[in-house]
Amino acid sequence: MGGSDGILGMKGGERNSNEKWVKRRERWLIILGIVLHAVYMLSIFDIYFKTPIVHGMHPVKPRFKDPPAKRLVLLVADGLRADKFFEPDSEGNHRAPFLRNIIKNRGRWGVSHARPPTESRPGHVSIIAGFYEDPSAVTKGWKANPVEFDSVFNQSRHTFAYGSPDIVPIFCGALPHSTWKTYPHEFEDFATDASFLDEWSFDQFQSLLNRSTQDPELKELLLQDNLVIFLHLLGCDSNGHAHRPFSSIYLNNVKVVDHIAERVYSLLEHYYKDNRTSYIFTADHGMSDKGSHGDGHPSNTDTPLVVWGAGVRYPKPISSSNNSDHGVFVDEHAHDMPTPVDWGLNGIERVDVNQADIAPLMSTLLGLPCPVNSVGNLPLGYVDMIEAEEVEAVLANTKQILNQFLCKSKIKQSNSLYFKPFKLLAHHSAALEHIEYLVSIRDYGTAMMLAQNLRSLALEGLQYFQTYDWLMLMTVVTLGYIGWIICLLLHILQSYTSLADVFKNPHDAWKRNNKMKVYLFGCLLTGAISVLLFMERSPPMYHAYFSMTVFLWTRIVGEYQFIKTLCRWLSWGKYNFIIKILAASAVSIFILEFLVNSFTERKLYTWCFFIMGIIAAFYLFHAIPWRSGIPIYVCCACWFLSVFTLMPADIPDNNGLVIASGAIIVITGAAARWLDQHSEGNKYWLRICYHKMEKPRSPVLFFLQVLLVGLSSAMVSLSTSHRKEKQELRAVHQLINWSIAGFSMVLPLFSEKSLLSRLTSIFLGFAPTFLLLSIGYEAVFYGALALVLVAWILFENTILHLTKVAKLSASMKRTGEKTMLENDVRYLQLSDVRIPLIFLILFNVAFFGTGNFASIASFEISSVYRFITVFSPFLMAALLIFKLFIPFMLVICAFSAITKLLQVPRVGCYFLVILFSDVMTIHFFFLVRNTGSWMEIGNSISHFGIVSAQVVFVLLLFALTNTYTKDIQIGSAGSSSQKAA
Repeated sequence: MGGSDGILGMKGGERNSNEKWVKRRERWLIILGIVLHAVYMLSIFDIYFKTPIVHGMHPVKPRFKDPPAKRLVLLVADGLRADKFFEPDSEGNHRAPFLRNIIKNRGRWGVSHARPPTESRPGHVSIIAGFYEDPSAVTKGWKANPVEFDSVFNQSRHTFAYGSPDIVPIFCGALPHSTWKTYPHEFEDFATDASFLDEWSFDQFQSLLNRSTQDPELKELLLQDNLVIFLHLLGCDSNGHAHRPFSSIYLNNVKVVDHIAERVYSLLEHYYKDNRTSYIFTADHGMSDKGSHGDGHPSNTDTPLVVWGAGVRYPKPISSSNNSDHGVFVDEHAHDMPTPVDWGLNGIERVDVNQADIAPLMSTLLGLPCPVNSVGNLPLGYVDMIEAEEVEAVLANTKQILNQFLCKSKIKQSNSLYFKPFKLLAHHSAALEHIEYLVSIRDYGTAMMLAQNLRSLALEGLQYFQTYDWLMLMTVVTLGYIGWIICLLLHILQSYTSLADVFKNPHDAWKRNNKMKVYLFGCLLTGAISVLLFMERSPPMYHAYFSMTVFLWTRIVGEYQFIKTLCRWLSWGKYNFIIKILAASAVSIFILEFLVNSFTERKLYTWCFFIMGIIAAFYLFHAIPWRSGIPIYVCCACWFLSVFTLMPADIPDNNGLVIASGAIIVITGAAARWLDQHSEGNKYWLRICYHKMEKPRSPVLFFLQVLLVGLSSAMVSLSTSHRKEKQELRAVHQLINWSIAGFSMVLPLFSEKSLLSRLTSIFLGFAPTFLLLSIGYEAVFYGALALVLVAWILFENTILHLTKVAKLSASMKRTGEKTMLENDVRYLQLSDVRIPLIFLILFNVAFFGTGNFASIASFEISSVYRFITVFSPFLMAALLIFKLFIPFMLVICAFSAITKLLQVPRVGCYFLVILFSDVMTIHFFFLVRNTGSWMEIGNSISHFGIVSAQVVFVLLLFALTNTYTKDIQIGSAGSSSQKAA
């Protein structure tokens, strides 16, 4: 085996007799891979996106003689930043004079810390229901809570609500004891000053009070206790999106909501005249400087909170003993953060809260039970109660959270054969009895401390049961992925390396009997696990996860004899070969981890191609014995491509660059054509520029393709100029664009079959379509990617040429005979691992070279305006997706050509690609997030999904590109064509 990489490097000969069996096995393996990835992709919804909401708890009402307030007003200024509310304007005047007067003279204030995602629905749910974003809302596209939940509105006697159609119906749509009204969606116009929406909500409430003087039933309803009045003020959010939070319109809207708060206060105090109304003013989230929100930046998470009225403490001077509570809020900002000096509130005690704490605060002020799904802690710094009532309020809050814990514990225990309780709350009953005893003997200080500790433990217990099945499910799924990877590896070793010949088992019948026993045991184990899961009332998908994993490992154990022989051979093998295997594994893992990180940091590709260009050029410079420009070309091509991942992900319009790209593409195609026609007699170029002995085809096809590229560039200019002049896309222009795109992609099928000729034709064939769908620098990226793909082919051809020369020389010295490869694929060598690894790098740079496959930038709608301007979502989406697929198709065409050039089995390389992809999939499986902004959560899911789907995605692209690459013919030293299977 001299000259080969050990046993993995033996050369293939004739096709073996079990070729049909191998192909049949591969079809089943591909089907298994598709099913496995589909099943395991769904596992993230059972692990990460399971609703925390449970039902069946009884409300716990605080034991007050008289609640502090009869009614509560909740004013939510959607999208109001804390700093813009508290800080003065450029003239030193404060934008919210009424609420500032409240802070200084009548009430309490602080910053309410929202937890990402900082969006309107989860923010209002947190304020009104007391819990944070339900992760299972991902199944509803973040538009609604998929599970019913309790809220302060539910517990109230009656709720009056006015505001946005996106918020008010969430809480009042199915609430019988509510009176509510929303404005039409058409009112939310970003082109206008949206503060009129806030005035609309106030006007509706004022109209309600005015009607009550003529309506005795309404008057009687308004005079009852336990009322909630909710005004949703959307103006700041709409103006922040449209004009940014530094704009005069947004800052003036702060004055508007302050004036509304003043008028609401005056109206109600004049209407009731009983000083039994509590008021809470806050916001659901802030607004970033760019006019967006969603993530965990302080500008999005920090919102104002002002509370005053019945049951609320008066302002208190700040002192060192004010805040003994230290820790971190849900937005990961520390307690006791210094108040900015420009707010002018340094002398007044500031009481910060988590956003979910507002719900128990509202409930306590009204004497109502906390929402049964709330996880908020009552902020005692706001309530004005005697010590006994404070303890009762905290105790009711503790019991409500503890009831959730007990409900989850009961559900899990009833469905578990082996139940692991939360040990820290094993004696919760005794702890509650002790607290009740302390209250009875009026030891309120100790009772308060113990109640708060018990509440903290109950919250920990809720998290414990929320993640109760995580370890089991993540272990099963991870073992499944590992089992799948091992199955792929075994198939590759048995079908595409010489191991199948070397390790032939003479006792095939004995081997089959053993396999049957293993499979029988696997079936029994699967059945036993399914029975256990059925007894535990586990979801149906749990059965699928376990069954898939057991099936895969059963197949692995069934190959025990092969694995045993392989291990024995490796233990007897040469140390240098084992070191080669370990080195190849280490390099592969390093590259795969690099690719994982590139999903979040695309600039890594800049360094990758910069370094790759230097290394490849250095290697070629020393390997090629003659003077050649190939090393310089390879280096320059890699460096050129490295520039694109430094460019902005949101592609700016640049019509001139798209047109210039057409010229670059034509020049590139012409250079390849010239090289193809002038390489005769050079053995190095023979394999990639080989032409049959008959007369070469007319250059008409090439010139026709060049003409279509030029025509598409002209149509880019013409179509864009019409759009800039706000003219409709003319029907004739639309017809020409569609004709160019369709006709150009058919022409490569009629090109010459030599490797360089066919790939050049494919490159020119997809160029017109890509140019017509381009708006900026991505058109140049198309040409840069093609140059790197050619560099990859030249690199592989150089290695192949040098290897052939060395082998031929050695063979002639030994036998004097000419040695040639057979017309067949050869066995895979250890060094062939580089092919799927380079493919994955180029495949992923096609994803992220011009932005992000999963980002808005990649789906810029103006890309399709040269084909269609009338809104047609399906056709537009199809065009956008096809645009994204074109670079992938170039990469796969080059990959297929290289497998033919090197005569390695393409299907074997495909399985190696899937094997490496699934190593990345395991990493992304653990990177899925269920907290953070919706974009962060969505990106983590999309990254996991993209890599998981590659088993299907790459296969479909292979099938599609095979139409173009199946006829490629490779030249040989003997002037005969080599056609790889």
